Amino acid sequence: MATLPLEQVRLDYLFRGSDASTADLDLYHAVLEFRLEQAAPDQVNLGHAGVLAGKDAHATPARQGCALSGAATLSLEQVLADIRQLPSLPAVVGELVKTLNNEFADIGQIAKGIAKDQSLAARALRVANSPFYGIQHEVASIHEAIVILGFRAVGSLVMAASVMGYFPLPVGIAFDLTRFWRHGIGTALCARALARASGGDAETAFTVGLLHDIGVLLLATTRPTHYAKVLAWRAANDCLLVEAEQAVLGFDHAQAGEALASRWGFPAGIARAVALHHAPGGGGDMVAVAHVANILAHALDLAGDPRARVPPLDMETWRRLGLDRATLKALLAGIEQEHENYCALLAR
Repeated sequence: MATLPLEQVRLDYLFRGSDASTADLDLYHAVLEFRLEQAAPDQVNLGHAGVLAGKDAHATPARQGCALSGAATLSLEQVLADIRQLPSLPAVVGELVKTLNNEFADIGQIAKGIAKDQSLAARALRVANSPFYGIQHEVASIHEAIVILGFRAVGSLVMAASVMGYFPLPVGIAFDLTRFWRHGIGTALCARALARASGGDAETAFTVGLLHDIGVLLLATTRPTHYAKVLAWRAANDCLLVEAEQAVLGFDHAQAGEALASRWGFPAGIARAVALHHAPGGGGDMVAVAHVANILAHALDLAGDPRARVPPLDMETWRRLGLDRATLKALLAGIEQEHENYCALLAR
């Protein structure tokens, strides 16, 4: 009976139901080759694996979407009303958001504001002092971090720390906040790497990646009873989260996330990328980065959720980035190394 490496079986399970398009295969094989180079040569008997494997040699089943569950009990208009009642982000983060649209912003003044928020400053400095950046002496101040790393890189760290601390742990629902942010940070790092490789704006891409699923956390926090039904529907139907949301609620987290990003004052391009990361057709370069980064983070299972599915990859969006399998594979080791650093250092 045929055997396959354990890492291939795991990856085939994550990609279960994906169509066998060239785009899916390129990303699949880039991740598979990377994983096999890392992994011990464990073998799994396919007769007991319970999943299909070998995307080149075997047909995969058509992806089954979620059937509609009936009349929705929550409207997007109600969620928009919830958003209007939420507190603003910290003032310093609001100033950072404004710099995304204003090249003449007073960076010195913003740096002083960051330094005054001891919690945000401390978490940003922990990342700046991590071995990943290779700085030979301790970075003791936000001003010094800006000089060494650049204002936008430090701004990204501060924004990440603030957004990650904004929502409390959802109550009344089985929601893994740590896993959620592991995926968010992973997508942010994938987006930054993809933007650099394709000539895009790396720090804006990082922010988009961090925010792409913020609608999930919004819904789980403000409407836990409704969102518990979404999670139960996904588990029962083995479908994508966005499909379960549409089936149960009639709208999805990308729509809710776009509204929240706009409410927080993020530029329209960032809000648009949040809105379209599952349906990127014709959305532009930053939408393309968000779409592929989310899929790559799922394929690498950076959240540590082996039950999740890898969403389908849009062929035209993949082509828009102009990356090939070898280029993508070369990015993966750096992404994983950064991911563990960021998750540890940005933890509350």
